[in-house]
Amino acid sequence: MPSPPRTPGTTRSGGITLADARRAAAAQLAEAGYTSAPLEADLVVGAVTGLDRARLIAWSEQPLSSAQQVQLEQLVSRRLQGEPVAHLLGLREFWSLELRVGPATLIPRPETETLVEHALAALPERSPLWIADLGTGSGAIAVALAHERRHWMLLGVELSDAALAIAADNKAHLGLSNLALIRGDWSAAFAPSGLDAILANPPYVPQHDPHLSQGDLRFEPRSALAAGTDGLAAIRMILADALRCLRPGGLLALEHGWDQANAVRALLSEHKLTEITTVRDLAGHERVTSGRAPGG
Repeated sequence: MPSPPRTPGTTRSGGITLADARRAAAAQLAEAGYTSAPLEADLVVGAVTGLDRARLIAWSEQPLSSAQQVQLEQLVSRRLQGEPVAHLLGLREFWSLELRVGPATLIPRPETETLVEHALAALPERSPLWIADLGTGSGAIAVALAHERRHWMLLGVELSDAALAIAADNKAHLGLSNLALIRGDWSAAFAPSGLDAILANPPYVPQHDPHLSQGDLRFEPRSALAAGTDGLAAIRMILADALRCLRPGGLLALEHGWDQANAVRALLSEHKLTEITTVRDLAGHERVTSGRAPGG
């Protein structure tokens, strides 16, 4: 005797299928105004089931367990309240590497890859360099460079113990013996003239910027985002000590806001750095400005 027909999106036992779960989550997110609702739905369903997007599609009639349905509802609810997808998953891809992230750190963003690209282009590939990543957070910049250049020594500096723990997990996951993590305040821990390069993606949002209370930024640490009335306070602090730590000709490269390049170039010039240049990100915005310590 043939089996009774099934309602689309349900299993014979009445549970929802992957296809139904994906559709329902995408509809909820789209109704809330998320423009990437289908992708986000697949990411949260994938997080619950352990399946990538291809398998979600291929195994569309596979049922979710009751526990998975509850977990999915919780994740969608958190997203509807504005929590970043990266926090829901606990992961974010950066430089084609899967990194652990959390509320204690900034979520690595594509524009920060501009800083990694610039460092790779500006520093000698085969030299055994000592490079500091100040305010390393999840370790994204240091991890990417340590992964690309195994003979460089990366030093990730971070004041937050919670952020350092996340960076340590990323270091261990990728097996990076050429990355050391240091609890400290910017470059204060370094000896004079001991570094070949200083890199940083410091806080650079003006403290009264309304964007700080909007979108994903509401869930990220304010101390990693805001820097004084003009957004340049952290950059000034880094510059105040950078030349003490850099060897002659050493590189200082800083990420900054899309409209801050002129101000950052002026600050580097005031501190007597040479070969000052600015690099644009993929969106065409001036995103990273660098200079060299004099005497190289």
